[in-house]
Amino acid sequence: MEKHIQSTFLLVLIFGMFSCEQERLEPILTTAEGGGTLNEYVAYDLASTDPTGSNVYGRVVFYKTTLDQTLAQISLYNTIADFMHPALVLEGPTGTDVSTLITLNDIDGSTGEFSNSKFFIIEDTAFYDSLEGEAASLDAHVSIYLSDADDTIVATGDIGINAMPVATD
Repeated sequence: MEKHIQSTFLLVLIFGMFSCEQERLEPILTTAEGGGTLNEYVAYDLASTDPTGSNVYGRVVFYKTTLDQTLAQISLYNTIADFMHPALVLEGPTGTDVSTLITLNDIDGSTGEFSNSKFFIIEDTAFYDSLEGEAASLDAHVSIYLSDADDTIVATGDIGINAMPVATD
């Protein structure tokens, strides 16, 4: 009796797997009511400064949201797998680590992007406007460090009044 139940269960399982066609759904590319796209951005290059020659470089992009928040996104190349690279927005131009303005999420060395999510949210509603245009006033740079235990800067780049953006919209 037990073998009969097991055989029946196995047949139902196999039949169920092969008799159901799976419908491939198309992605929904529209946004939700009240949602939108990120169409205002400013991008800056991050250049390698690593004396060990790893040649870590990339770009930081700041997007303005409809809530006047700023989303920061960093993409790096040649990062070190299995390392977490701290990312900071520091006061002043590159080379003048006066004080930390914003501690961003760590960069995952395996992906070259933020470890927690695609974007870091800067809730200061004046941040984006301080980057460029007539209201540009931010005197800062972004530095990427080798690790929490090693304060070697592997990539850095000026932002705000210290650099011309490489891309804007």
